[in-house]
Amino acid sequence: MVVDFKDLSQTSRLWIYQCNRSLTEIEQQEISNQLSEFLNSWTAHGAELQAGFEIKYKRFIIIGLDQHQNKATGCSIDASVRFIQNLETTYDIDLLDKLNVSYKQGDFIAYKSLIDFKKMAKEKAVSPKTVVFNNLVQTKAEYLQFWEVPASESWHARFF
Repeated sequence: MVVDFKDLSQTSRLWIYQCNRSLTEIEQQEISNQLSEFLNSWTAHGAELQAGFEIKYKRFIIIGLDQHQNKATGCSIDASVRFIQNLETTYDIDLLDKLNVSYKQGDFIAYKSLIDFKKMAKEKAVSPKTVVFNNLVQTKAEYLQFWEVPASESWHARFF
């Protein structure tokens, strides 16, 4: 069952998928419709899951699952990954590559390979104050507090 993302509890489990490019308005609308449809039918061993989503900065798909009612299982997580893989194919985008870094450059969201980001850190093209997206957060509370942080406050700090 789909619920509004802002209504999910702070302990809701999250999955964040960053896109290798900005999504168009039409793509965002189509993906939102597909996410609603998927989450309305998402189950764990036949039990309904209470989930929500948001698309942030035209680049990130965030899926949240309130596990107070029912928890995700291996099969339900596999179904969500297959759904994301289908989005990748349909829209010719990359959502599952974890070896890339997204960060803010003013109002622009930059996307670089981990190797390029390390190189930029050494060359001081990015700094410990550069706002990065810590896609390793696991709950909605962590997402709200620690997703957009200076690089010095995330796993990216090791590059400086």
